[in-house]
Parts: sequence; C-alpha cells; structure tokens
Amino acid sequence: MNLGRGDIQKIIRSRHFKGLVYGGTLLSLITLGGTLGYHTIGQPSATWIDSFYMTFITIASIGFGEIVDLSTHPMGRLFTVFIAVVGIGTLSYLFSTMVALLIDPDLNATLRKKRMEKQIAELKGHYIICGIGRVGSNVASELVKTRRQFVVVESDRGALDNWLEHHPHSLHLHNDAADDEALHRAGLAAAAGVFAVTGDDSHNLMVALSVKLLNPKVRVVVRLHDIRNTNKAKRAGADEIVSPDFTGGMRIASAMVRPHVVNFMDQMLRSDDGLRVEELLVPADFASTPLGSIVPKSKDYLLMATHERGQWVFNPPDDHPIHAGVTLVFMASPDGRAHLERLLTA
Repeated sequence: MNLGRGDIQKIIRSRHFKGLVYGGTLLSLITLGGTLGYHTIGQPSATWIDSFYMTFITIASIGFGEIVDLSTHPMGRLFTVFIAVVGIGTLSYLFSTMVALLIDPDLNATLRKKRMEKQIAELKGHYIICGIGRVGSNVASELVKTRRQFVVVESDRGALDNWLEHHPHSLHLHNDAADDEALHRAGLAAAAGVFAVTGDDSHNLMVALSVKLLNPKVRVVVRLHDIRNTNKAKRAGADEIVSPDFTGGMRIASAMVRPHVVNFMDQMLRSDDGLRVEELLVPADFASTPLGSIVPKSKDYLLMATHERGQWVFNPPDDHPIHAGVTLVFMASPDGRAHLERLLTA
C-alpha cells in the first residue's frame, strides 16, 4: 500500500513515532556505553566483539554466562546490573511504544482509507449512493441483498456511522456528494449509476447536475419530496425521479385494491434468497438468436417479457428472436441473474 507524503509526515509527527526515536537513541547509547565499559573492565583479554556481545545478552536477558570475566571485578558486576536495569527498561518502553503506534486510531484510519480508495479505484459497473439516511440506507440494503457493488458518499458523520455500525465493510467516503472531487474518488467514471437520495431536494438536484457534467452517460435516479421540482430535476440531468410521498400513496392504494399482488411483491422483497424482478440489456455485439437457444428454461430464473423498439413482448415464445439492444425482464435470484449474464456474454 502506497502512503502519500502527507500520510508519512503525519506518522512521523505522531508522539508514538517520536517515542520510538527517543527509545532507539537511548538504547543505542546504552549499548555503546556497555560496550566501552566491558572493554575497559575486561582488559586486556576482552575484545570489542566480546564487549558488545556481553552488552547484548545482558540487555536481552538471554542468560548466557559471562563472556567478559567479572569474577574478580565486583564493580563490573554492579555495572552489569545497571546495564540490565536500564537496557531492559528501554526495550520494554520500545516494545510498548511500537504496539501503541500499530494500534493508533489515526494511523489505522489512514491505512484503512488508503486501502478503501484502492478498492474503489478498481470498481467497474458499480453504483454510487449519495446520502445514506432513511431512504439511502434502504437503497444500500437492496444492493447488498442483490450482491451489487456500491460506494456510499455521505457528509453527515452520524448517518454514515449508523450505516457502518451494521455494515462495517461498506466502501464509503465522508464527503459532500455534490463535490466533483468526491464523485471522482467514488469512481464516477466507471460507475453504472448514481442515486441522489439525500433529504434535501436542492442538494439532490445539485448532485444530479454535477454527475451529468462529469459523466453524461451514467444513469442518475433522484429522490424528490416536492413533486413540483420534477422539471428542474429533469433539466439537471435526472434519468429517473422518485418521490417517496407519491410512491407511498400509490403503495397504500395498491394495498387496498390489489392486496394479493402487493403481498406477493412484499414476500419477494423479503425473501432471503434475494429473489427480484430484474432486467438485462443484450450486448451490442450479440447476433440474433432464438430465445429458446440462448435462454433455456431454468429454475434459477423466469423470463417474463422483453422490451424492444419501444414495445413490450410479454411471455415471448421460444422462437422469438433475441438481438442486440433488447432488454430482458425476468424474475431471478442473484445467482440466476449472474447465470443469464454469462449466457449473453459467452
């Protein structure tokens, strides 16, 4: 993992790193003093290597015998006691300081941030969720259940922490989603879509506008409280507009007039298998092929319709031709969706 110059300077300025420097310097002085002392005490037989080795095994408390003969030097043994006390204490200090540096929250946060930025940079075809409040967290939960990759961009630390408490491994940025730099860091250039779902309509419009200026091809879904802002959102570049109030009203009406349909959809959304109604666009280089040949019957998915040339074809027969640009609408689990993707790209 590559650390920037600022990250390295931050580590160097930390008190734990300074403690390592002070401890290392003190240990070097103790080793030097011990070597000189033993060389002087053990003259003329003690060599410099013997003196250094005697100092090392004393500080390290290895417990070997006296390399430098101190049997006739009582003061030499007191010198050994002094070197042992000071040296072992310094080693203990160095060890505790090293552990403190390794578990330092700031350092770990820096390393995690670098690791996450690297993971985000490698994403392709992912989604960016701008705002992880009540609506955004439900959007993210749906992407988790259907095994889709996404990056959360949230400026509110409290809302972000609340999401990370339950999904600690989520890729995220603590930034304003309307900021161009934040969108770049979230991988907008390679993203499949952006959800502008903060609690502020004007901020969502700004996010949509920023996204379209940076990457006009990416799909943007915008959340609006006030349905009167629909035209503004479309001019800002929104591909789809969702009003929780309007959608909630439709859901309430459906629960009354078509309760079984609503119950079916609810059960599907609550399924632990991640069963969903999905769509898949046939690739541009795909040669026209009968439906039955390329999408055989399977328990992993159920083809419901195709959308082609602006028209819907419901329950198409096996001989119906499938060609580039056709959208398949089907019910499938995440594994079933992946299986169909492989069939169309094989």
